Amino acid sequence: MLTIKDLSVDHGAIRALHGVSFKVEKGQLAAVIGANGAGKTTLLRALSGLNKASQGQAHWGDHNILHSKPEALVRHGISHVCEGKSVIPELTVAENLDLGALWRRNRKEAVQSKKEVVELFPRLGERLSQRADSLSGGERQMLALGRAMMSKPQLLLLDEPSLGLAPLVIEQIFQSIRELTTAMGLTVLLVEQNAMGALKIADVGIVLNLGSIAAIGSAAALKDDPAVRAAYLGF
Repeated sequence: MLTIKDLSVDHGAIRALHGVSFKVEKGQLAAVIGANGAGKTTLLRALSGLNKASQGQAHWGDHNILHSKPEALVRHGISHVCEGKSVIPELTVAENLDLGALWRRNRKEAVQSKKEVVELFPRLGERLSQRADSLSGGERQMLALGRAMMSKPQLLLLDEPSLGLAPLVIEQIFQSIRELTTAMGLTVLLVEQNAMGALKIADVGIVLNLGSIAAIGSAAALKDDPAVRAAYLGF
């Protein structure tokens, strides 16, 4: 499981995360919601080695993931899809996917992984020879997810996958994330501004407010909590 205990992160004189603690069981999808500036992206960046934690612990299974280099974490089965559809525009869809498997030594397994990605996202299969900058926003997000899957992760860290997408495309992306979690037994930590959409597909909900956990529990319970609805869901 993913276990986080008393995690704090400082940005200069500002403490962005304050003693955050929670657990995500293997195979669960956990949604982290909260207003802008709540510390959601900082949390993911600390777990993926992009931000340095000031104190606390974070373990994926028996492995301490704090202060590790991002490339080392990928080898331990952790993939991070950053906010903003992180693909390389000048490369083709196929080349972007291949980048996700660069560290894997078994090329047959990498080829099989690409087939699995194309089965999950058929539109990528139709556009393998196209440059990534010719794709729509939704297709780029599919490509970012697909590239992450090429490394055969066990823990997937997703930062705002719905950002800037049309409502219908957001629904498709969320459905794909839920299917990934179920079909491949992934553990997923999903950071989202679209709180309602995230809680609908999640098993667990974590509400961050000004760098601290304001609420945590089953996603269904949080979705029905009057205080959470009023503060974060808009009704």
